[in-house]
Amino acid sequence: MKTFRAIMIGAGVWFFAVAFYTLSYQFPILENRDEQANLVLLTVVLPLVWLGSHIYYKKDTTTHGIKIGQVLLLTAAFLDAVITVPLFIIPNGGSHSSFFLDPGFWIIAFEMIATAVLYYYITIYPKIKSLKQY
Repeated sequence: MKTFRAIMIGAGVWFFAVAFYTLSYQFPILENRDEQANLVLLTVVLPLVWLGSHIYYKKDTTTHGIKIGQVLLLTAAFLDAVITVPLFIIPNGGSHSSFFLDPGFWIIAFEMIATAVLYYYITIYPKIKSLKQY
């Protein structure tokens, strides 16, 4: 596994996810802007992780998708702990525990890992399986 590569891709996924989350506050569609931002985040994580998996697997096809998903998630969680929570959550009355114990966080965490695993089984695994037949 190319750990540094996976961490850098995870940082990119985190950066764009936070950008979309923050940008969603500028376009009030729902009455509750926090709910709107969470829905935007839930929506954009899937294509971002899919793209991140695609970029990762251009140079490595031996690592299982669950490992890639875990690295992407751990990278995002670390960046949330050191950047997102202190800059955005704590000033609004939240805390690290309120952020990381929120069910929305865990839904998105599951989505990240599931997306990386699905990418692996849809695009990488069939290629590996067909190579093993010969």
